[in-house]
Amino acid sequence: MYCFKGGFNMRKKLVGTLLIAAMTASTLAGCGSSNSTAGTSASGGAAETSPVESATEAEGTDAADGEEVLTVWCWDPTFNVYAMKQAEAIYQKDHPNFKLDIQEKVYTDIEQNIITAAEADNYDTLPDIFLMQDNSFQKNIANYPEVFTELSDSGINFDDFSGGKLGDSTAEGKHYGIPFDNGATIMAIRSDMVEAAGLTVEDFKDTTWSEFMDLAKKVVDANGVPMLTSSGGSEIVIEMLQSAGASPIVDGKVHLVDNAALKEAINVYKMLIDEGIMVDYTDWDQYIASMNKGDAAGVIQGCWIMSSIQAAEDQSGKWAIVNMPALDGVDGATNFANCGGASWAVSSNCKNTELAFDFLKTTFGGSVELYDDLLPNAGAISSYLPAAQSDVYNQTSDFYGGQAVYKDIVEFAGKVPAINYGAYYNDIRSALTDAITNVVQNGADIDEEIQNAQDAVEFNISE
Repeated sequence: MYCFKGGFNMRKKLVGTLLIAAMTASTLAGCGSSNSTAGTSASGGAAETSPVESATEAEGTDAADGEEVLTVWCWDPTFNVYAMKQAEAIYQKDHPNFKLDIQEKVYTDIEQNIITAAEADNYDTLPDIFLMQDNSFQKNIANYPEVFTELSDSGINFDDFSGGKLGDSTAEGKHYGIPFDNGATIMAIRSDMVEAAGLTVEDFKDTTWSEFMDLAKKVVDANGVPMLTSSGGSEIVIEMLQSAGASPIVDGKVHLVDNAALKEAINVYKMLIDEGIMVDYTDWDQYIASMNKGDAAGVIQGCWIMSSIQAAEDQSGKWAIVNMPALDGVDGATNFANCGGASWAVSSNCKNTELAFDFLKTTFGGSVELYDDLLPNAGAISSYLPAAQSDVYNQTSDFYGGQAVYKDIVEFAGKVPAINYGAYYNDIRSALTDAITNVVQNGADIDEEIQNAQDAVEFNISE
């Protein structure tokens, strides 16, 4: 919920009118807002939470005799802060002397503190545990490896998380983060508009993009609105890229040129726009409004978008969720991707790594009970795959026509291919945004624009 989503609070506002997105910022909505102060629930309203009181409220509280205290940095009171408080309560059941000192910091401050500590070669200011946006992980591991404690020997079973999610916090086969919230990509569609075209929701499951476009044209003709609404341009292209497991960084080198999945993804994006199947907004509020006002029949986005969809209470029962289309003719193409999310890290300043490892293993890496609480009370959809088997995740949603949407989303997450952005996610995203804009708006040659994108990323890397 940040790199793009803000605890289900979309805070990014861009000035502009309806046109092909040219967004260069990597913070839109999807992982969690770095400056979030409030979250929303999975049902679309403000989360009505009653978090367990943190055992240690004040910053810098010293441990009393016999107490085992870990300091934590995170940023959203109704989302990840709430999650930590619930994890603390669960761990205290078997560890009564355990306490957390949870210090709320906006995400930009967390990153700046990491940089300051690393550049000063003084890590005493860092907490024991901190939350990091997934799209920042590789950059910070590469630039400041001394900040992180490697987790491969923590006892956490990383097989219980999707490979696609773990890829963000894994470097050279070593784990540096334990996944928190789920950013699995969904395609949410208006079942009533689909039915008006003589189709069913089932028709849209497990499709290729060519199959999807054939179906979508019927929906557009029947309802007079685009099949998809979008915001961010390169974001959906990057999701297509991940769905095919096509890494933009291979063996440390930029791999945009001669990347068959990337070329096909840009071709698909252009066709969606040219044929009126998708509209792309530069203004985030207009994007959200297009869903809530019925100006589009669907959206492809990280699952955190559900809270925005559900803001339109009058549309309850008129939505369904399926997986995204797969790229045609691309080896390894799947119907699954991820957009956004965050993971917990243990700092090199941790005074008791054994305790930190056991706490994380027992809670975020092993407690279905924890995730059962976080879904209804914080709107946090689990990245922990066993949670999908619980009764809470198997409950149906009236808003989505009686579908067990959360179970489906966790299952989607487990099928996301892992890809590598190295430390250059923001560079790649910005370069692809420019390429896509030139192709769609100016009729530029796709191969030339991909080459330009590669050159831009390589130049930034070399600086």
